[in-house]
Amino acid sequence: MKCNRKTMWLVVLAALVAQAGAQVLTADQTKKLAPNSFFFAGQSASVQQRNAAGLKNSAGKLVLAGLVDTSGYSTAIAEKYQGFLITETKLSFDGATLDPGEYGFGFKDGKFTVMNVAATDVFSIASQNDDPLKHPVPLKLEKDGAAYRLYAGRKYVVVKVD
Repeated sequence: MKCNRKTMWLVVLAALVAQAGAQVLTADQTKKLAPNSFFFAGQSASVQQRNAAGLKNSAGKLVLAGLVDTSGYSTAIAEKYQGFLITETKLSFDGATLDPGEYGFGFKDGKFTVMNVAATDVFSIASQNDDPLKHPVPLKLEKDGAAYRLYAGRKYVVVKVD
């Protein structure tokens, strides 16, 4: 019985240590990691460094998101493509999963859409509004319990990181 109790405490301690290692990156950390441009739908768009965010999970895997300048894109693409998402780990968004890779995303008409680099939709889910948010910014990641919120202004989706 003592062995089982001891094992249980070791597992709990390991889980707490692993969870403590996950963190939202600072602006300086993100700036060092985020690309200066992002290739999507046959073009390269400038990344808005001031509107980039990132996080590192407990295993040290990165997730980066940022807004891009879509002025060179066709209206059809620019309407739904606002930013990039680069992930080294599996993500889940309200039941939709996303494998490690590079993607485009956008918030439009109450939806959050993720596309592959060829601009083909991977999934689209409902976004939420945080109306009481006092100081919305163009893009940020914020801890939300065991998950994170990816915000674009007051619109957000909850993302869970493996």
